[in-house]
Amino acid sequence: MADQALHHLSAAEMTAGFAGRTLSPVDVTEAVLARVAAWEPKLNAMYLVFADEARAAAAQSEARWQAGEALSLLDGVPITLKENLYTRGHPAPLGTAATVLEPKAADSPIAARAREGGCILIGKTTMPDFGMLSSGVSSVHGTTRNPWRLDRNTSGSSSGAGAAAAAAYGPLHVGTDIGGSVRLPATHCGLFGLKPSLGRVPIDPPYLGRAAGPMTRSVRDAAMLMELVGRPDARDFMSLPYQPTSYSTALEGMSARGLRIGVLLDMGCGLPVDPAVRAACEAAAAALQADGAVVEPMPTFLTEEMFDAVLRFFEARSFLEIEAMSEDTRAKILPFIVRWCSHRARGFSGSEVMAAYNGVVAMREAAVRATAPYDFVISPTSPVLSYPAEVPAASNDPENALPHIAFTVAYNMSEQPAASINWTHSDDGLPIGVQLVGARFDDLGVLRLARLVEQLRPAQQSWPEPEAAR
Repeated sequence: MADQALHHLSAAEMTAGFAGRTLSPVDVTEAVLARVAAWEPKLNAMYLVFADEARAAAAQSEARWQAGEALSLLDGVPITLKENLYTRGHPAPLGTAATVLEPKAADSPIAARAREGGCILIGKTTMPDFGMLSSGVSSVHGTTRNPWRLDRNTSGSSSGAGAAAAAAYGPLHVGTDIGGSVRLPATHCGLFGLKPSLGRVPIDPPYLGRAAGPMTRSVRDAAMLMELVGRPDARDFMSLPYQPTSYSTALEGMSARGLRIGVLLDMGCGLPVDPAVRAACEAAAAALQADGAVVEPMPTFLTEEMFDAVLRFFEARSFLEIEAMSEDTRAKILPFIVRWCSHRARGFSGSEVMAAYNGVVAMREAAVRATAPYDFVISPTSPVLSYPAEVPAASNDPENALPHIAFTVAYNMSEQPAASINWTHSDDGLPIGVQLVGARFDDLGVLRLARLVEQLRPAQQSWPEPEAAR
């Protein structure tokens, strides 16, 4: 295969080539670094690029493959990590100019597993201030843009990871998700993105609803990555007992026949669903039904009170951090973020914060109960298509900044695995994904269903190229 196409290879194709000695980790890494250089002036997806370190690691990987001593199936495969997944010796601004830039003393669990597996760390991807709000707008990084259309938003907070994956900065990318931050960039960038069950992938620091997961251009690559990053790490006190699962070998062969699938088209709160998004979700459900699934309309389980409770919980959490800062430090944060988290939370009493938390627990219970009758649930990932690149949230309203997360946030709190997979594109070329939700701990089931959907979906558009970007 010609060198100029190496950056488009999947992880599975790369490792097959490494094993057969028809591909070189050194050549692949050079191709990916060239791809980053070609796209970055337009996308701004990378916070740090480790060119020299990546070249050295690729040479070591090549020697291991030649000696028959590969560290894992992903040895030599390029990977990027969101900048809040710490890497030893590098600062992590968390998307904001308010952070003191100090090198981190240790790798995060995911960075450690990636190095242990021989992955080639290309660099760290961008995120918005503190990882809150769904956009690529950051007070320290600037604006990250969507490769499909440069005037469109990647969403966030795994904004750089979404852009990097769509632009083929290698096959493997990892983001984090506490309300939709893996799945929302996945839908707007045309990717597969998995938010695993809480604790399936160890993370540090752990927090209620916070997960890390793969963002890739194929389901198989995500399955391969899950086998590596899901290995145990004692720093995550919420991590699940380790189960050595070969996700990639178990991926194929799911039939829709007999599956009971709930179709949730209207969450009843948040932003209204765009007709193109609704049509894509209906088409995906129809394809599964034609393949033998029992498809049933599913009523919403989310009330306005529950949804507002989780929004108030997020506001209070962020306001606590911002209020402790000096006035000079606070002034460095994106003003939209400050307004969002303080306009209500400044006046919250302790009982109001506790009521918000109780509402989150009620939402968790409602999600698990409502999805229990089904093997899987399918819904929109985002209710809207991608919005202008320069706005910090879909609503562009700091006093109502998160109405677009109604379809995603409940599954963070209920600990259920949920994924977004691209189904089609809008008339003007914007990706439209659908969300697949499984029972708690059934990560493999969600991956297998996603692989089936990947096979049933209509023909996909070619990935964007820098010379054709508009």
